[in-house]
Amino acid sequence: MSTTLCQVMGFLVSSLGIAGSIMATAMDTWSTQDLYDNPVTAVFQYQGLWRSCVRQSSGFTECRPYFTILGLPAMFQAVRALMIVGIVLGILGLLVCIFALKCIRIGSMEDTAKANMTLTSGIMFIVAGLCAITGVSVFANMLVTNFWMSTTNMFQGMQNVQNRYTFGSALFVGWVAGGLALVGGIMMCLACKGLIPEESRYKAVSYNASGRNISYRTGPYKVGSGYEADPKTRKGAGYEEAPRSEDGRRSYPSKYDYV
Repeated sequence: MSTTLCQVMGFLVSSLGIAGSIMATAMDTWSTQDLYDNPVTAVFQYQGLWRSCVRQSSGFTECRPYFTILGLPAMFQAVRALMIVGIVLGILGLLVCIFALKCIRIGSMEDTAKANMTLTSGIMFIVAGLCAITGVSVFANMLVTNFWMSTTNMFQGMQNVQNRYTFGSALFVGWVAGGLALVGGIMMCLACKGLIPEESRYKAVSYNASGRNISYRTGPYKVGSGYEADPKTRKGAGYEEAPRSEDGRRSYPSKYDYV
């Protein structure tokens, strides 16, 4: 029961994590304009991984997608790649985990196969969570670096008005989603241990003959006697020696003696 509960909880937590990663990747609020000490408040800008938007005080919002790929910074493209890889791995892990659930029986699938599938899905969830956390952290590091560079330029008087961007809500959604996927993957790996069947141990069994043990002993042989035992060593009542020929050899009956 505990194994099934751990597996189901891992599946649900990982599902929430993957859904949160998809939501964070699609959101446009990865970076928002810092309005602190900004004289221009009629226009509010925010950016995402796929487009940048401008919202005016009148409520009108205009978004423009990034029409270039090579013109974007390398770190920005790396964040895109990490989020996409995490989502793909998470979706594949969910598909594998559905068939690996202990409460679902498909044909004659053994518990060993379910244990392997559970471990595989758990590893996928862990990697997906790490990709999401890494991608969001790299983007946050870019924001911090640009923020302090812009602040330094403003205080040095190099630029009168400088747009500074701070953390958006998508970053926090990505961090939480990556953590959920990571926890769900760990729970799936723990559930794998309970699905592995215990090794069967067979004890050795000794078998005895059903009848009485009879020991056989061969008598001495004489050279030139045709590999026959000495009749003197034979014991037992009712033993009748076969007739012998003139040269001492035992004569055996032929088929003509019965005619």
